Amino acid sequence: MEVREIAYRYLTEFNHTSATQTIARAVHALILISGFKPDTYILNRLINSYCKSSNITYARKLFDKIPKPDIIARTTIISAYSSSGNVKLAQKIFNATPLTIRDTISYNAMITAYSHGKDGHAALNLFVQMKRNGFKPEKFTFSSVLAALSIIADEEWHCQMLHCEVIKWGVLSIPSVLNALLSYYVRCASSPLVKSSQLMASSRKVFDEAPKNQVYEPLWTTMINGYVRNDDLAAARELLDGMPYPIDVAWNAIISAYVGRGLYEEAFDTFRRMHSMGIQEDEYTYTSLISACASCNEKVGMFNCGRQVHGYILRTVVDPSQHFILSVNNALITFYTKHDRMVEARRVFDKMPARDIISWNAVLSGYVNARRIEEANTIFREMPEKNLLTWTVMISGLAQNGFGEEGLKLFNQMKSEGLEPCDYAYAGAISACGVLGSLDNGQQIHSQVIQLGHDSGLSAGNALITMYARCGVVESAKSVFLSMPYVDSVSWNAMIAALAQHGHGAQAIELFEQMLKEDILPDRITFLTILTACNHAGLIKEGRHYFDTMCTHYGITPGEDHYARLIDLLCRAGMFSEADSVIKSMPFEPGAPIWEAFLAGCRIHGNIELGIEAGSRLLELIPHQDGTYIILSNMYAALGKWDEMARVRLLMRERGVKKEPGCSWVEVENMVHVFLVDDARHPEVKAVYTYLEQLVNEMRKLGYVPDTKFVLHDMEPEHKEHALSTHSEKLAVVYGIMKLPLGATIRVFKNLRICGDCHNAFKFISKVVAREIVVRDRARFHHFRNGECSCGNYW
Repeated sequence: MEVREIAYRYLTEFNHTSATQTIARAVHALILISGFKPDTYILNRLINSYCKSSNITYARKLFDKIPKPDIIARTTIISAYSSSGNVKLAQKIFNATPLTIRDTISYNAMITAYSHGKDGHAALNLFVQMKRNGFKPEKFTFSSVLAALSIIADEEWHCQMLHCEVIKWGVLSIPSVLNALLSYYVRCASSPLVKSSQLMASSRKVFDEAPKNQVYEPLWTTMINGYVRNDDLAAARELLDGMPYPIDVAWNAIISAYVGRGLYEEAFDTFRRMHSMGIQEDEYTYTSLISACASCNEKVGMFNCGRQVHGYILRTVVDPSQHFILSVNNALITFYTKHDRMVEARRVFDKMPARDIISWNAVLSGYVNARRIEEANTIFREMPEKNLLTWTVMISGLAQNGFGEEGLKLFNQMKSEGLEPCDYAYAGAISACGVLGSLDNGQQIHSQVIQLGHDSGLSAGNALITMYARCGVVESAKSVFLSMPYVDSVSWNAMIAALAQHGHGAQAIELFEQMLKEDILPDRITFLTILTACNHAGLIKEGRHYFDTMCTHYGITPGEDHYARLIDLLCRAGMFSEADSVIKSMPFEPGAPIWEAFLAGCRIHGNIELGIEAGSRLLELIPHQDGTYIILSNMYAALGKWDEMARVRLLMRERGVKKEPGCSWVEVENMVHVFLVDDARHPEVKAVYTYLEQLVNEMRKLGYVPDTKFVLHDMEPEHKEHALSTHSEKLAVVYGIMKLPLGATIRVFKNLRICGDCHNAFKFISKVVAREIVVRDRARFHHFRNGECSCGNYW
């Protein structure tokens, strides 16, 4: 058999089999070995075979060897480049094709390439050029150009123009063209660049005027999806109910739309009707229902409903596809994690025969949200692949759970591995800086955000507001807030919280009122922040007013955290009877946050009797929290009741409760220096003690007297004074004064409440060294300037 005959036979008979590439290469090898000079037909078949087997490199080498490739070879190569997404090379081949040999098919191939490349304008321009050059468009031309324009959907007049063209060339009756035209109409109607109700009416007219024999399944689905995109669920449901035959895709679209808009009951009602009509449910049906159960705020009922859906799937679905297993199980993992059921989520995950990146990210997010960082770290290390979402979830999780240093390290590792952080990843790293109080690192990341253009992003902007506030630079937080091109309720809440933390109660209220004027509805977080602002500033009247309007004006039911803020406000002002009345009026039994607020007020005002009552309630509710024991023992110590103090300490030891050690830290030259009480480990601690002694001598000249009541041990007065000088916040402040440039603000962070003597001492130190000292303790910020504190001694 001659080489020509072999090539003709095999390239023709096997061109559409799975062995296409193997056969093509074998025939090609035979041609080369034999020295046979193939004709145009054989070369075109070889090029086509290589293209169909996705081996464009071989196809292009053959193409380049043809002195004058015909339109078939050119179109084949253009189509291959189009399928692979290489529009530039497809365009290069097309532009090099002489106009004399072009045909409609070659234009269709290039228009399709532009469609694959999401370049609708180029597709339209080529369509216009094609007609100008005398080539007649046909059904594939219109399907391709309409698909390309549907991607951008930015001009209303394009719809009418293409509609006229379709009618003019007599292809409106072609189902694929009709559906492409309808798709373009509904996409333009829902596009934010157009958003035209008139176009939606035109869409319905196209649908209604279509020949009845042409109204096939995709047309119904397209029209229903169009109504869904335009938030007209009533019209979508009306059309669904009027379908002459059931289409599962259309029913799934309605269920998904109901879930997306929080109409969970309607979603399940539609599912039940779908089931009663015998329409087969698929993975899209189930993932929508499971998502509804995961998203609904009504936790208990929807959790049980979700488990029923899970059980129904296990009972009824036989031999599911790989795609079904993946998508449904991924939705189930998210569902269980949203309901804090990590055991069930992990069970689903462990039983999956195959997992994808979505599966791993879902279980990782679950552990992070459950604050189970150790398990999250394990999952992170075990992941076979990681994407940007993986890194972002882990970085944000570490920051939100107090592991700021680890979060920053992970952020830097992500960048070193070549991943470009997104807005959310930067937000996580910025949050980590806020946790650490690392202003230098935060400012560096802020610079990167600006350079890369992420400063217009909401997540990064909101994180920057909080970071600057937590680092003690509320002015910078305000600058970020004012410079953001777009703000949401989270931005307003963050800025109000920033002002509240720094004791700027009046400014926080002013900003809150401005928020209301701009028609931004406050949420429960907003009211928490404004109540905190009133609390820190002692604005009792304003705090009561906002607490009352929360329910009466905005329909937000106060939670225990809101009541705790109000009670804290009243108790700090010594209004214990009013606070007691609020507690009795609550629609639920007071929990730990309520009694903690009550106890804090008793500590401030030395109300031992009520303090003991509140402390006793707390010891019942949270017996293993060290704070209650410490406050009670401190109250007894302040009154000199050492036996009572010893009894509380003994009870603490018997229950195995350990006091959280106090520590303070200060950042110097991008390095964090940590100090403990009576510190002897810091390499420069001796110099710190020496300089502190000099400062105390200067402070005494201005009237400073150590307040030994804050020494909570029974010892001699001179020993008490020495004990005060070893407090961690004093050591950190003094180290900052020694090491930071002259005139620089000293910013110190403490994990516990600042000591009363230290608070008084810092006022004197700020005057002696003529510098601003900012101290962030567990509750708030204190700005010491020229012998005064921003809190006005109300803390």
